[in-house]
Amino acid sequence: MGPTGMLRRGFLIAAGLAAAWPAAAVYAQDAAADFPSRALRIVSPHSAGGLGDTFARLIAQHLSARFGQAVIVENRPGASEAIGAQAAARAAPDGYTILFATDTGMISNLATRKNLPYDPVRDFAPLAMLLRTPLYLVVHPSLNVRSVGELIALAKAQPGKLTYASIGTGSVQHLAGVMLQSQAKVNLVHVPYKGSGPATVDLVAGQVNLMFQGGASALPHVRSGKLLGLGSTGRARTAATPNLPTMVEAGLPDYELSSWFGLFVPAGVPRPIIDKLNREVVELLRAPATREKYASFGIEITPSTPDELGEQMRKDIPFWTRLIRDAGIEPE
Repeated sequence: MGPTGMLRRGFLIAAGLAAAWPAAAVYAQDAAADFPSRALRIVSPHSAGGLGDTFARLIAQHLSARFGQAVIVENRPGASEAIGAQAAARAAPDGYTILFATDTGMISNLATRKNLPYDPVRDFAPLAMLLRTPLYLVVHPSLNVRSVGELIALAKAQPGKLTYASIGTGSVQHLAGVMLQSQAKVNLVHVPYKGSGPATVDLVAGQVNLMFQGGASALPHVRSGKLLGLGSTGRARTAATPNLPTMVEAGLPDYELSSWFGLFVPAGVPRPIIDKLNREVVELLRAPATREKYASFGIEITPSTPDELGEQMRKDIPFWTRLIRDAGIEPE
């Protein structure tokens, strides 16, 4: 499928969202009365140790305490979240399997993969938005650069030599690197990993030169001096890094990017169960302790209704499809 076809598909999928998800509302209102009566499973398509893993475990602990049932986090990293999403899509639509996903798995994969083994719209129902985070441009100290401008100058002096990590082709980290190359007119080498954890390990070890990474994974290493932070991709500086310029401030006027995390369940889960899960998750997100815990990483906690998450997807599908098309990324 060419770029025009991908864009058309993106708009068609976005238009179909409103018709696809409300079908769950026809189930009886008492469907959630005895839910849950056994263990639940959260599928995290992220490797252990990253934000996607640690936040999923926070949710699991909260739901377990509230429901009195075990909640197991199952890590299934790889293929830009497609492996984990496929596993969750095949689960029974009973509310006992929850997918912890990002805009990579639910939006950009639509345009970057030819044979996606699941359909984010058809196969899932939205449960709750969790958080938003800018990415941080971090580099290994061996590069000897102290600003985005110095990094761009080095990349221009050594075209095709500098490497940047991501959690997979089509991931937001990958697209952040593509945007840097496009706007700064430089040539970098993309090195995809199965997850944030192994990518960060290699970056800290100097096996790759740089990465656009979330705050939970990047900032502890910046504060310890193992990595250098050059900029953030949000529209404004974060409270966690007030001295770190945005990419716009660093000289790239059109550079703005953020990533969101959300929860989904297989399509067909009764709406009363979705609403019950949503209430518990939102309670956790609104707790001051949760906000305080993640503020130091520049993360914005963003609780939502299921419908609000669905609306976000309707907006994002055409945006990301255009971005991927304009970047010249061909589906794999």
